[in-house]
Amino acid sequence: MSDGGSEGAPERDGLRTALAGLTTRGRSFLAAGVAAAVCSYLLGQADLLRVGLLLAALPLVCVLVLHRTRYRVAGSRTLAPARVPAATESRVRLRMENVSRLPTGVLMLQDRVPYVLGPRPRFILDRVEAGGRREVSYRVRSDLRGRYPLGPLQLRLSDPFGMCELTRSFSASDTLTVVPRVEPLPAVRQVGEAAGYGEGRQHSPALAGEDDVIPRGYRHGDDLRRVHWRSTARYGELMVRREEQPQKARCTVLLDTREDAHPGSGPDSAFEWAVAGAASTAVHLLERGFSVRLLTDTGSSVPGPDGAGSFAGGTGSADAAGLLLDTLAIVERSEEHGLSAAYDVLRGGNEGLLVAFFGDLDEEQAVVAGRMRQRSGAAVAFVLDGDAWTRGPGGIRFSDGQVPVTERLQLLRKAGWTALPVTPGDTLPALWRAAAERTGAPETVAGGRS
Repeated sequence: MSDGGSEGAPERDGLRTALAGLTTRGRSFLAAGVAAAVCSYLLGQADLLRVGLLLAALPLVCVLVLHRTRYRVAGSRTLAPARVPAATESRVRLRMENVSRLPTGVLMLQDRVPYVLGPRPRFILDRVEAGGRREVSYRVRSDLRGRYPLGPLQLRLSDPFGMCELTRSFSASDTLTVVPRVEPLPAVRQVGEAAGYGEGRQHSPALAGEDDVIPRGYRHGDDLRRVHWRSTARYGELMVRREEQPQKARCTVLLDTREDAHPGSGPDSAFEWAVAGAASTAVHLLERGFSVRLLTDTGSSVPGPDGAGSFAGGTGSADAAGLLLDTLAIVERSEEHGLSAAYDVLRGGNEGLLVAFFGDLDEEQAVVAGRMRQRSGAAVAFVLDGDAWTRGPGGIRFSDGQVPVTERLQLLRKAGWTALPVTPGDTLPALWRAAAERTGAPETVAGGRS
């Protein structure tokens, strides 16, 4: 049997394991047979001994026959799709094929899935003829992001009398990735993009003069008018001038993952809102051609496909978004108590547009967050009000040592941030538009989603 596209056979169990597979009925028959044999000896009844031997032999014969059953079954599992947003269903298809020359008996197919994906699926397969195939499917769904293993597949065999059941497992398994939900953001331009950090990108010419030419080898289809004859004579092969290269618009998405900054848990918690917000922002900016870097409070940057620490937008934005969402699917809360590690990374250079998702901040961390603004062309902060998420009916509980959200916003705005509060029920598209309106940035349709 195979799982996930590879073929093979289920692992065979030993005879001791087969005996352990006796059902309640089989154990009852065996116990009744032994009891009848003992009674026949004590009472001297030969007929009772024959009955006892029959009762005890029947389950043992079923165990032996089932143990020696040699079903050759191949199978595969297909996930459609293998990456889904939270609270979205994925269909799992199982395909079984009898590759032996003999028909099988009744088979029970069972796939192992984590509890969070729902109940364990079980299917009864009737007699499968030689060379026959059977296909079954089931759906899985999770409100919590993460990576969940599916499998290995299990095949349960039973005898016609129900005396014994054996479970044989297959080796391969698959993984379902549940990523944060991504919301389309409105096509508005945040402050600072027109200065070279968004659609109004700066261009760096590839040649500054005849003596500063940076040539490259001739490629089929190049315009012959771009041939640089001096370099051609120097290198002995046809060389052409490089075209002007646009400077990539850059953005850093900062996600505050500190455990003490995000009270509560579950799919509706403040932390999950922040993760989904970071995912939506990163995907939106990738589609607009930004080079996006995901940074957490621990100071670790998510490496892009080239290992450079950022995901490039443009034509490959779909692949880059998939890799970034896979990372956000498994991001966990950190044990950090401050934002100093993230600040150390940001102060290394100009970050272009900076979009941050902050949790609860004390006065010290609010000051550190304010300093981050100095190293960015523009900075937008979504500050999650932890008290609003933990507020009980009829009462208010403020987190110990935290500055009220209004004071946090004032500190960030004085430092130059475009800061907005986030409470339960707020949506990122509305906040994204409000951030642009607060700074007076004009709307644009190019490269964005409305």
